[in-house]
Amino acid sequence: MDTLAGLLDGPRARGAFLVRSLLTPPWSILLRDESPVALCAVVAGDVCVRPASGGVIHLTTGDVAIFRGPDHYVIADDPETPPQVHILPGQECRTPEGVPLGTMSDLMTRPGELGVRTWGNDAAGATELLTGVYEVHSEVSSRLLATLPPVLVIRHDTWDNPLVGFLADEIVKDEPGQSAVLDRLLDLLLIGALRTWFARQDEGAPGWYRAHSDPVVGPAVRMLQSDPASPWTVASLAKKTGVSRAALARRFTELVGEPPMAFLTGWRLALAADLLREPDATLAAVARKVGYSGPFALSAAFKRVHGISPQEFRNAG
Repeated sequence: MDTLAGLLDGPRARGAFLVRSLLTPPWSILLRDESPVALCAVVAGDVCVRPASGGVIHLTTGDVAIFRGPDHYVIADDPETPPQVHILPGQECRTPEGVPLGTMSDLMTRPGELGVRTWGNDAAGATELLTGVYEVHSEVSSRLLATLPPVLVIRHDTWDNPLVGFLADEIVKDEPGQSAVLDRLLDLLLIGALRTWFARQDEGAPGWYRAHSDPVVGPAVRMLQSDPASPWTVASLAKKTGVSRAALARRFTELVGEPPMAFLTGWRLALAADLLREPDATLAAVARKVGYSGPFALSAAFKRVHGISPQEFRNAG
């Protein structure tokens, strides 16, 4: 598992919040849900995004935007349209004055609904949006999300991806297993957009991503990520990649930004943090899965990096 795949292997969509919005101007929504990551695809119409950092981003039909949490942002028909609805954590909806409107799920299932998983102000609205929200935090995905801008945009004319159309077709269906179908389509659309964006960043992409194409460091990174439980050393990794220890350490640090064993420690502890959120996972089992000799060794490393013990981390989550 690499870091990009880890984004979806940890917080993989499982009943992710998905909504189709049909809108006619004037409309404006303030997103304050603070989810780790959200995706918005414009099926039809034109949209303005106002990130908390300032400025205006214009989206049009076929564009896909990825929003990195927990930043707030406004999505509207026009930059000057004031927000009419605030969406809070748990998809709770309120008026700008704070009056509760229920959750987004409530609004999608009330009498007179616009359709399956559909919300908005006009059944004939010229603007159609698909929004998917990942509400589960993951330490693995945090390593990736930290490298992203607050709003990442993939323009419709810069990539050839049929998934927006597939998701638009499937989101309005109410058939057995539909939730799983939508989760997988959302995953594929998100990973496709991220992979496309990273591939275009050249030197701006994170080191671990650029390292994947390197003939020496790429295999080393993949081995560490796919098998963190192995007792890796720089020597054993160098032997597997067919270079000297010095050459591997130098090239790895140059491309990834940290030495091989430091990278492995960070990856192991990110995996451990995600596993600790599983209700039935014991500390001993987590330690074995991520390559520590036992609970004590994992606890010591975890506290050194996170500042709290694994048990305290679990209780806080």
